[in-house]
Amino acid sequence: MPKFFNRIYHKLAERRWKNLTHSFPFPDLQPLIITCIAVTGTLLGVRHLGWLQPLELNAFDVMVQLRSDPGPDPRLLIVTITEQDIHAFKKWPISDGVLAKAIAEIARFEPTAIGIDIIRDIPYEPGNAELVAQLKNPKVFPITFIGKSKYDRVAPPPNIPDERVAFNDLVVDPDGIVRRNLISVGDGKKTFFSLSSTLAFAYFDSKKVPYKTIENDLFVVDKTVFAKLRSHSGGYQNIDAKGYQILLDYRSGKNIAESVTLTEVLDGKVDPKLVTDKIVLIGVTAPTVKDIFSTPYSASKNGNILTPGVLIHATATSQFLSAILDGKGIFWYWDEWQEMLWLAVWSAVGGCLAWRLEESLSLMGSTIAAFGSLFGFTFFLFTQQGWIPLIAPALALLITAGVTITYKYEQSKQQQGIVMKLLGQQTSPAIANALWKERVHLLESGLLPGQKLTATIILTDLQGFSTISEKLPPEVVMSWLNEYLSAMAQEVQAHQGVINKFTGDGMLAVFGVPIPRTTPEEITEDARLAVSCALAISSRLPEMNQNWLTRGLPTAKMRVGIFTGPVMVGSLGGATRLEYGVIGDSVNIASRLESCEKDRQEDTCRILIAEETFLHLAGKFEVESWGALPLKGREQKVNVYRILGIKK
Repeated sequence: MPKFFNRIYHKLAERRWKNLTHSFPFPDLQPLIITCIAVTGTLLGVRHLGWLQPLELNAFDVMVQLRSDPGPDPRLLIVTITEQDIHAFKKWPISDGVLAKAIAEIARFEPTAIGIDIIRDIPYEPGNAELVAQLKNPKVFPITFIGKSKYDRVAPPPNIPDERVAFNDLVVDPDGIVRRNLISVGDGKKTFFSLSSTLAFAYFDSKKVPYKTIENDLFVVDKTVFAKLRSHSGGYQNIDAKGYQILLDYRSGKNIAESVTLTEVLDGKVDPKLVTDKIVLIGVTAPTVKDIFSTPYSASKNGNILTPGVLIHATATSQFLSAILDGKGIFWYWDEWQEMLWLAVWSAVGGCLAWRLEESLSLMGSTIAAFGSLFGFTFFLFTQQGWIPLIAPALALLITAGVTITYKYEQSKQQQGIVMKLLGQQTSPAIANALWKERVHLLESGLLPGQKLTATIILTDLQGFSTISEKLPPEVVMSWLNEYLSAMAQEVQAHQGVINKFTGDGMLAVFGVPIPRTTPEEITEDARLAVSCALAISSRLPEMNQNWLTRGLPTAKMRVGIFTGPVMVGSLGGATRLEYGVIGDSVNIASRLESCEKDRQEDTCRILIAEETFLHLAGKFEVESWGALPLKGREQKVNVYRILGIKK
């Protein structure tokens, strides 16, 4: 098996560096870098097309649900018109008189502002005159509905100053969920403000909180800038961001503020403390009126739970108050270049994990930990009012890891094919597979560590080869010798042996390497395989001689020495020349057995073994004892046996 490790090492190195340019920084990482760039670029394109937006919005909803519930906003009171209220009045819409009485009852306790989330563009008698009187109160803010076109427009109650008219339009995402807070919208002539922003600014006025409009028409309230939501902010891509929009910061799924029913207000059963200096919103919560919307809290185990519009307006109002008075701020987002870098970083993380980790469990555990870190960091920023992409970097992490694993697997298959091709010329498939499992040592240092083990050695030699070489031209001798050695190599491989080297006209083969055979049963099997291999070679020689004879080539006789004993095996040499060495006294004894009493050869192939091999045969072969014979270079005699064949 001469120098085959050197050949493997350099072949793999050549394969690894193929097609790599010297000008490329970190050329050994080029496949990983290319993969990261390709995955990042692809995901950026997919994200730009909006294909990841539904997943990012779902992730947003999950994080909204996971946030802690701060409890009801003490600055708000919601007056709900329930199904029971409608049944009590036996009418919908409720009359202007009932609404006027409710406003008057609430106004008695000096609230900061009263928002009426009920359309009143036409009179609903009886009681319109009373309602008109109540709407003159500067603390009362009725609504209009703008809609998507002038045909959708619903006018506010007549004779109300523009500064006290608010719209109650809600922005719905493509999946039907309300996640955005529309502060204001203009038609080129006039700017309309939402019910929530109108009520919040009325509250700020009462608390003397300064606010103003700066360049680009941005609101600044007590040094807090209400940055506009862009079409690609956070997880959004190409949304309609017209008007002044911000991301809606949901306070709670149910417990937004204290609430009382319309009946309780009319019956005088409301605690004045719930009203005084508070913002009061009046709206419908009865499901049959269908003023209900999906929110991030809608998806639950109990089904799709819808939220009344008045509660969403209360949420938006609370967002304004909390952002300024509680110091919570509003949602912020990264710039496009930051999101691109964020995506690339997690692509690199996934690629590096897959590139460095070999074991499946380690890779799986590390990938899960990386995803957990990604989600944990994203959720932490979310609790700090930051919304950054989660799904895109998560996909970058997983896809890059998957592509890298696939690349490494294909590269491993190619390397294994190279190794198997090289080893297959000199070893059995079983040995080649075993060597492949030890490839880490080979690829890292080009060496296999030395180890002591018990093996069976075969040494062969041709009788009279020097005379044959003298009589025939070298090219004929080479061709003839290759036929002979090829036949021997086939039999060695078929019997799970390893050819260590060809010695001109001879061969050194080893059974029991390079993977240690440690049990007595394994050592016995190696000895029997070696003897069987020698007999197989012997059986092929007469046929080969007949073939050579008909072609005018010389015939061959050979001698075989076999010995079982300890040897030292491992890589010999250095970086420039390397071979797999088998050294030890066992090799010398096999050589001496082969050359022992050369004149005693009765057939074309003589096979001699020592007692150390004979003890493993267990009567499975016909043997002839030659007794204790002196071997060259040894002080003690060795019991020698001649193999005659397989016992029948």
